[in-house]
This record gives sequence, C-alpha cells and structure tokens, in this order.
Amino acid sequence: MHRLLLKRSLKTPCYYTLKTPLRTTLRATTKHMYSKPVIPVYCALGFHHVDKTKAVRMGTVKAPASPSEIEQIESQYVSRHLPVRICQYIIRFIDEWILEPILTLRRFAHILIIFVPVVVTAPILFFGQTVDGEDTTGTLWWYDFLATQMERAGPTFIKLAQWVASRTDLFPLALCSRLSKLHSNVDPHPFSYTKRVIEEAFGRPLDQVFTELDPIPLGVGAIAQVYKARLRPDVLLDHPSEQFTLEENIMTSDSVQILDKQGKPIVLHTAVAIKVLHPKARQIVQRDLIIMHYCAKLLTLIPTIHWLSLPDEVRVFGEMMKEQLDLRGEAHNLKRFNEYFEHTHNVKFPKALDAFTTRDMLLEEHEKGIPLDVFLKQASWTRERGLEGVFDHKIADIGLNAFLHMLIFYNFVHADLHPGNIMVEFFRPSAYHPLRLAWSKLMGHELIDDGELAVNRILAVKEDPGKLQKELEALEKEGYSPRLVFIDTGLVNELNEVNRRNFLDLFQAIARFDGYRTGELMVERCKSPELVIHPDVFALRMQNLILGLKQNTFHLGAVKIGNLLHETMNMVRSHHVRLEGDFVNIVVSIMLLEGIGRQLNPDLDLLKNALPVLRDYSIKEGGKVALENMKSPQANGHWIKVWIFLELRNYLGRNTRDEEWLQLCDILCPNT
Repeated sequence: MHRLLLKRSLKTPCYYTLKTPLRTTLRATTKHMYSKPVIPVYCALGFHHVDKTKAVRMGTVKAPASPSEIEQIESQYVSRHLPVRICQYIIRFIDEWILEPILTLRRFAHILIIFVPVVVTAPILFFGQTVDGEDTTGTLWWYDFLATQMERAGPTFIKLAQWVASRTDLFPLALCSRLSKLHSNVDPHPFSYTKRVIEEAFGRPLDQVFTELDPIPLGVGAIAQVYKARLRPDVLLDHPSEQFTLEENIMTSDSVQILDKQGKPIVLHTAVAIKVLHPKARQIVQRDLIIMHYCAKLLTLIPTIHWLSLPDEVRVFGEMMKEQLDLRGEAHNLKRFNEYFEHTHNVKFPKALDAFTTRDMLLEEHEKGIPLDVFLKQASWTRERGLEGVFDHKIADIGLNAFLHMLIFYNFVHADLHPGNIMVEFFRPSAYHPLRLAWSKLMGHELIDDGELAVNRILAVKEDPGKLQKELEALEKEGYSPRLVFIDTGLVNELNEVNRRNFLDLFQAIARFDGYRTGELMVERCKSPELVIHPDVFALRMQNLILGLKQNTFHLGAVKIGNLLHETMNMVRSHHVRLEGDFVNIVVSIMLLEGIGRQLNPDLDLLKNALPVLRDYSIKEGGKVALENMKSPQANGHWIKVWIFLELRNYLGRNTRDEEWLQLCDILCPNT
C-alpha cells in the first residue's frame, strides 16, 4: 500500500492511506479492450463520474495520456449512438433555456437586495463638508458603503470593483482608491472537490501523480485557490517536455536527483503549485455578466453618464473575466514571460507545466518567496528611525526595470502588479556565473543554491523589525542579492498599434514638453471624439501640466510621474475623453509601480531608470533603422526620440547647464 502525505499543518502532518497501488498494472486483455479512447455513456450524458483509468485507456501503460491530451480528446468526442446524441441535446436545451434563466433570476433577486440600499442612499453624495477640495464626507461614506456591498455581492463583483479601480479615466480617484483595496473574501471550496478535479484531469488516482499534497490552500482568490504539492518524478519522466521545464542544475530543498530513461543523472524541481477553479465559477460569472449587461443598458438611458458607454465597458470586463476562467491562458502567459526573461537572474516567473494544465487546473513551479509587503513595512520602519535600507533601492530598481522591459521591449505587460503578486527571493550571483554553470554541467556536478535558506531566515524574523534589519544586513555581507518573482499572470496588457502610439505620445511629451499636441492627439484618437467637452481647453490644460514639469526637468526625482499621470486621468475624466482600457491599464500600472518604488526609494526617478532600457532598445533596433523609424509615427521610433531627450537631459544635468537645456527644449519643441 502507498501512503500519500497530506499536510494539515507544518507541525502536525496527517497521513491518509490510499487503497490504490503505487503503479497500475493492466493485463493484455484489458489493454486490448480499451485500445480506443472510449468515453462511457453516462459521462457523455453529463453525469458525474471520476474515471481513474482513462489516462491509460487514452494513452498507454508506459506513457499515460496527459491532462491536456485527455481534455482535447474529450472535447472532440462525439457519440456514435443517435439516442445518446438526442439525450445530450435535450439535456443542453433544458439547462440553457429553463434552468439557467431561473437561476439567473434568482441571482438577480439576490443582487437587488444587496444594491437597493446603495441606490436609496445615493442622495447623501450631496451632503457633508468638502474634504481636500474634492469630495464631501457624504460622498466618501457612500463610496465606502458601495465597496462593502460589492464585496458582499461575491467574486464577480469583487473583480468588477478591482477593474473599476483601474479605470481612473472614468471614475473618481476616491472611489478607485477604495475599490482597489477590496480583496476576495471567499470561503475555500472543500478539498474533496479539488481532489476530484485533479483525478478527473489526470485520469489517475491522486497517489500516482503526487507524493505530497497539502490540503490547506496557500491562497484563496475570487475564482480559484492554490495548493502546494510534490510531483512524482516518474510522472515527469513520462512527459519529456515537462521534465525539461522543471530540470535544472541547481540543487534546492525541492529538488531530487534521479536517473532519466537513458540512465543519466538529472536534477528535477518537484515542488509545484496547483491552481483549481472554484465549483461552478463559470456559471456564476456568466449569470452575473448577463445581469450587468442589462443593468448597463438601463443606466445608459441617463444622459449624464451616456458618454461612459457602459455596455461596451461591461463587454470588455466580460472578456477579461472569461480569460481568467481559462487557466490555459495563464500558462501561456507564463511561458512567454519566461522566454522574455530567460537570461535575467534577478527577475523570475514560475514555469507552467502545459501538459498538466487544463481549463480548470493549472500546474506551475512552486516559488517560495517573501511577500513584498514585508519589505515595504521594513522600509517605513527604517525611515522612521533614520536607518539605511539594505535591499530597498535594489528591489525598487529591479521592479521598475522589469516593467520597463515588458513595456518597451516586449509590449507584454503584467496587468496586476500589486504587492500581493510580487515576492522576493535571494540568490548568490556566483552560483549562476556562466563559467561555473558550464563547468558543473560538463563535470556532471550540481550547484547548490542556498537562497532558500536565506528566505527562511527572513521569514523567521519578519514580525520583528529589529531582528529583520540585522538579518538583512547579514545577508548583504554574505553576498546575497534580491530576486523578484512575479506571480498570477492571468491578466496581461498588449497594446495594439493605436494604443501603443497613444501611450508613446504621452510618454514622449514628458521628455519633449509638447503638451498641447499631445492633448490634441488624445482627443483625436479617443473612442468618442464627438462627446469630448471643450477639446481646446483640454489641450491647453495638458500644455500647462507639461510646462510645469519643464522648469523641474533636472529634478525629476522629486517629481512624481504617478502624480502627473493621475492629473492627466483627472482631466481625461472631466472632459469625457474615453481612452482604450489597455492604454489606461498601462498608465495605472506606472502609477502603482512608482508608488511602490517610492516607498522603498523616495528619490526614485522613473525617467532615469528608463534611460539604460532605452539605450539597450536603441542598440537592438539598430542605428540606421532606428533613425528611419523616428520619421514614422507608426513605428517604434518614438522610443528613440525619448532616449535622445533623456540622454541630453542626463548630460546637461551632470554639468548643471539648466539654461542650455531650456533653450534646447524651446528650439526642438517650438509648440511649447
């Protein structure tokens, strides 16, 4: 009998004895009987049944089918029996046209009960004293009440609140600030459901896939929850592509050394994180989206909010939610990020196991790191006492440079960069030296990276700022460097040609101080130019905003780019300039990252950090091609222009030649 270790806690492990043998052995007759991928009739009709032998039936005993292969076969399966197909049609008809409308109406009644008080209390918006010259106390109370009710309404509305918080171009900042703090207050689904999903996906008993699986979730989100487990090495050997994904030459506590099928010793990283969708998550989200769509159409009848075009925004939000409900999309995003940052040691993304990922389940490399919040709190503690932060400036620079590479080089940006999705690890740069790695690989020796020990040392004292400060100083003396790990990549931003050009114009305006033209372009390229209020005034306000920056060009470290973009979003909202969601998300990401970076380094200069990235980009583009691109507004030559201006600013700033810089700006940017 094989025992599967299922930890209830780190101190009290509990062993569940499973009655399945360690390896399934099928007789030749059984193998012949199931040589074709037959799906039982009761499964075809939609009745629940966990088939723990289908991996072998759809594959072979020596090479069972992977979850992705099983999912593909089942999705393409059509019964050969006419009565079965008729029954399937009847079941779908009853489900889509009778049960779903009834359940949607019931959900609508529940939402109505939650949000009627919000509508009834709306008049309080006009009462109370003005705070900070913007909102009344009544308005702030109503925003808090709305946030509370959205949290009560469930996962879809929590996601909606977080999405609204990112649209500072459409909604007031005070509301966005409150909604951005909402977290998923969702009860975890039972482990029995997770076990069923995993066994259905793998088509095998649980103990044939994992040696350990902690039934206590690492985290619970609005639509899924995450567990930690250890894969059986033989499962990886059955799938060479996934073996290569988790194969490495660096030994950690999660690694095992085994022989591959050719008899060569290899090191495998067996610790994985398993993300499993909540039960009926898709059905719940679909009902909520239907309700939101009809409510948005109703609200559009109000003249003052017609410019928001709420049905379009609900459609965009719905597409975003559907992307998150297919975990294969997150696996694809992880794969792209790993390709882009393959040779960067201080930035890391977990590696996804594509063959073991389905719509409902994602397997990825488990990363043990320190939450970024620990360093943000420690930075505040050290500043209060006048102490020097140890790794604060490095962490801020690594995060900002990673974002700039996503934006400028790859046009593929992580769209959910809040501190909860960023962790910090430690590593010794010497362990990753190319010569040392090549020599160890040649000699067949594995390198030992004790960065995990450093992480454990920090986690042990994270509640005591004094001890934490001493431990960080000790790590710095021992030669450790920080590494940022980005997780939860379900949402990404890729700017299309129009949005990318809009963003580049705005970014270029910060360096060129050509605010009026930028204002004109933003109006021309917005979704509804005909609905913009006073476009000339908007362009003049943009000009004044950029001109104010011009006088402080040598002190941009003291100028918060996030505040500049925030003021821009305020003007966009007040003049009804509807921008594309991806464009706004990039702006919000810059504001958020700069805010995080300045908590670690108050003197953070966004444009100074952008300079080396732009240099690398100009080299990548090539000199002659880059100069030709500068003439074309459709090409990426905008980045080259920004680079030239920043180089001039950097050179003249070092020589304190302020007047020459301002004269040069007047020559190059006559519109200002």
